Amino acid sequence: MLPLKKHYDQLYGWVNDRVDVDGIISFLKHKEVPASSASIWYYFGGVSLFLFMVQAVTGILLLVYYRPGPDSSFESLKFLVSEVHFGWLVRDIHSWSANLMVFCVFVHMFSVFFLKSYRNPREMTWMSGMVLLILTFTFGFSGYLLPWNELAFFATKVGTDMAGSVPVIGDFMLTLVRGGSDVTGATLGRFFGLHVAILPGITTMVLALHLFLLQRQGMSKPMSMENLPPDQQKVMPFLPNFVLREFMFWMFALAVINFLAVFFPWELGSKADAFAPAPAGIKPEWYFMFMFQTLKMLPAHIGPIEGELVGLAVFNLGALAWFFLPLWDKWSGTGSPKAGLITLMGIAIVGFIVIMTAVGYAVS
Repeated sequence: MLPLKKHYDQLYGWVNDRVDVDGIISFLKHKEVPASSASIWYYFGGVSLFLFMVQAVTGILLLVYYRPGPDSSFESLKFLVSEVHFGWLVRDIHSWSANLMVFCVFVHMFSVFFLKSYRNPREMTWMSGMVLLILTFTFGFSGYLLPWNELAFFATKVGTDMAGSVPVIGDFMLTLVRGGSDVTGATLGRFFGLHVAILPGITTMVLALHLFLLQRQGMSKPMSMENLPPDQQKVMPFLPNFVLREFMFWMFALAVINFLAVFFPWELGSKADAFAPAPAGIKPEWYFMFMFQTLKMLPAHIGPIEGELVGLAVFNLGALAWFFLPLWDKWSGTGSPKAGLITLMGIAIVGFIVIMTAVGYAVS
C-alpha cells in the first residue's frame, strides 16, 4: 500500500508542477455560490452539460454499428436494437437524453431570464448560451432523420420545405440543406456529417467559452438578495457543497433517463419509402411543435404575403430580439415598470409555447 501511495504522490507532483492542480483546487474551494430559494435553478445548467456528455458517450457507441445510407441506416439500427446486447438500451438512452437535454436547456434559459442573470457583465454569457440553444435544436433536427424511418423522412421533408419557401434564396437554401431538390441519400449524408462531426466540434468550443465566462464572472445573485446587507447574503462553497448537490441532480437525471428507456422504449418504426404517401399524423419533435402549430393556424395569405412567410419572419425576428435581450433591456431595478413589463413578456412567451404545444398534440 505504501509503494502505491508513493507512486501516486510522485504522479500528482509531476502533474501539479505543470498545471498547478493545487491552485485550481484552492480556487474552487474559495469560490462561492449564492444560496437562496432560487438556487435550485442553478443546477439545470449543469444537468444540461451532463446530458450533453451522455449524448456524446452513447453517440460514440451507436457509431460502432450505425451505417449511414438509404439502404443501410434503418437496417443497421434494426440490427443494433434486436441483435446487439443492450443495443436497444444505448439507443433509447441516446434518444431520451436528447429530449431531456432540450427540456433542461429550455428551463435553464427561462430561469436565467426570470432571475435577470443576463445583466451586466453577463451579456456574453447569455449570448453564448443562446448559441448553445440553437445548436441543441440543430442537433435534434439533424439527428431526427438518421434512423431513416417513415416518420423521420416525411417530418424532415416538411421541415426543410420551410427553407424553400423563403423568397429569392429559397431554392438555394433548399438545395444546400437537402443536397438536391428532394430528401434523398445526399440529405442523409449531410445530416449525418452535421450531427456527428460539425455540430459536436462547434458545440464543444462554444460550451468551453460559456463555461469560461461563467467561471470568470461567477453566478448571478437573485434580485431578492442584492439589496440585503452583505452579512445577510447567504452563500455556499462551490467545492464541495455545490458540486455534491450538482452531482445528486446528475444521478437523478440518469435515473429518469434509465426509467424512460426501460419502460418507454423509443420505437424504430417502418423504413422510409420516398414513393409512399405521407402517413397521417406527421409532426415534428415536441420542441418544434409550437412553431409548427402556429404556422398551421395562420391564414394562407396575410395581405399580399403568404401567411407561412409572415410567421417565419416573426419567429426569426423574435429569436433575434431574444438573442440581443441584454443589450435592449437595460434593467433599471427591482419593481420598476420596465422590469415588470419584461417579466410579463417572458410569462407570455412561456404560456404561448405551452399552449401551442398542447394544441398541436391535441389536434394531431
